[in-house]
Amino acid sequence: MKILALSKRQYMGKDLLDDRFGRFWELPLELAMRGHEVQGIALSYRAKKWPSADNPVSAAKGKLTWHSINLQRYGIPAVRSYVSRARQISKQFKPDIIWACSDAFHAILGRKIIRQSDTSYVIDLYDNFESYAATNLPGVLRWFQRAVQTADALTCVSQQLAHYVSEQYRSSAPILILENAVRTELFRPMMQSHCRRQLNLPPDAKIVGTAGALYRSRGISTFYRAFKILAAEDQTVHLALAGPRGFSERIPADDRVHDLGCLPLDQIPFFWNALDVAVVCNRDSSFGRYNFPQKAREIMACKIPLVAAGIGTMKKLLSEHPECLFAPDDPTSLARALRIQIRNPRFTTQAVPSWADMAGQLEAFFIRTLRQS
Repeated sequence: MKILALSKRQYMGKDLLDDRFGRFWELPLELAMRGHEVQGIALSYRAKKWPSADNPVSAAKGKLTWHSINLQRYGIPAVRSYVSRARQISKQFKPDIIWACSDAFHAILGRKIIRQSDTSYVIDLYDNFESYAATNLPGVLRWFQRAVQTADALTCVSQQLAHYVSEQYRSSAPILILENAVRTELFRPMMQSHCRRQLNLPPDAKIVGTAGALYRSRGISTFYRAFKILAAEDQTVHLALAGPRGFSERIPADDRVHDLGCLPLDQIPFFWNALDVAVVCNRDSSFGRYNFPQKAREIMACKIPLVAAGIGTMKKLLSEHPECLFAPDDPTSLARALRIQIRNPRFTTQAVPSWADMAGQLEAFFIRTLRQS
């Protein structure tokens, strides 16, 4: 197959191309590894450079080539220029499938790119895009819903999101539940003492922590309050944090709070393995009810005791371990769950899929989509 992937370049605090990070890097790469010819267009919302398209990414059997287009031209958003350039790439490449990913804009613009072509159109919903600020702009939500309704097929990050889209958007398109996965060669169990030395964390402390977006909208303030409860009870409990945060976000000022900033991807496995208990924060919101936290898979792959907000996907994943769940926005409930995991650690025994596993599912889904078109 010839597959054209559309994605924004910056997401989850990383750069898709510079960091070679996440769902929209790994799945196109794995599809190329399975023998397909894949091209990607990464739209950067700020000025960024990328090598010429004549320098494809190495893939054992197929071929992966990324193009980068800057949205800003002379400080002005150049949407028409993006669509024109993307159409040119698509016309030259002649893909069998266009896979539009990462936000509502790409779902909308992808439909424009394939206008007057026989290419099958698949939209990837890796979050509930209604929870993004962009859909508050006039017309965006309506256009996005229309794009979803007219897509040939959909890939959704969670069963909850797939159900919501089918019901609310009245979409009858085939849907593949395409959950997040991990690089299994990177995320694996390692010696805690070694990882703590790598990150300069106290060797004998009981460390609880989280990595990722440290935003109020994700429920991080609940974690801070829960830590305060535990810290008052036990002087050996410490808190470790890593990830981006807003300018107004306040990290607790305490000698037992270790703020590691934004770690590079290859340091995140050290972070998880340095912890006694890892936390997945979330709120009962239009985002939290439908997302699939990437960090949950990473933590499970590292075999670290886990505590998560009992909402959406995590409630289902940890249904056999209710003691590992806490009520969203309830610091007392989170402190209780942490206390249990510190005293008597419980580990999930679920198999953790790799990106290669997910690419196999996506490949089969694309083939079915082409046959049904």
